[in-house]
Amino acid sequence: MFMPNIAPPKIPEGEKVDFDDIHRKRQEKDLQELQSLIEAHFIQRKKEEEELVALVNRIEKRRAERAEQQRIRAEREKERQARLAEEKERKEQEEQRKKQDEDAKKKKVLTNMTHQYGGIQQKGEGRKGAKKPTEREKKKKILAERQKPLNTDHLNEEKLKEKATDLWQWLMGLEAEKFDLGEKLKRQKYEVSAEVSCTVTLIQMMFLSQLWRPSKTP
Repeated sequence: MFMPNIAPPKIPEGEKVDFDDIHRKRQEKDLQELQSLIEAHFIQRKKEEEELVALVNRIEKRRAERAEQQRIRAEREKERQARLAEEKERKEQEEQRKKQDEDAKKKKVLTNMTHQYGGIQQKGEGRKGAKKPTEREKKKKILAERQKPLNTDHLNEEKLKEKATDLWQWLMGLEAEKFDLGEKLKRQKYEVSAEVSCTVTLIQMMFLSQLWRPSKTP
């Protein structure tokens, strides 16, 4: 313990010295100094405690601030991830919608092509069906007219020669008609082939025009 230097009291000359009083005064002074030291100690301790409390408060405040900053960053990151997920879902839905639109467009084009080609095919088959019975009927009619019974029992030699000549000319006529019919059939096949080729080309052009037509975005 710190003890200050105390000067000895002056004793007046010719007077009686009271040592008890001197001792008492010294004790009082020592007590005052001790009380001052105690008070100074408590003041210093209180100051240190206040500084410690302030330090703890600052630490807690900084810890709370860091926790709040981390919470804000985590919330922002969560929002960013949510936006990315929404954007990804929106793009996927947009791609799916475009794919469905393209598929529907292709299906519509193919349906239209099928209907158009089917109509053309039915029309062509109708024409063919209308022609074939007519040709068959004409052939049957011609054959029925020309297929006459050949009765040569009552003919003499001269008449037989004339009949043979008639038959030969008739055969030559049939050969000529056969040739003409063959040529006519070739021309009809060529015309049908050209019509089918033109129809296929037209359908392909329609399909490509429908396929590459830019879609209208809403």
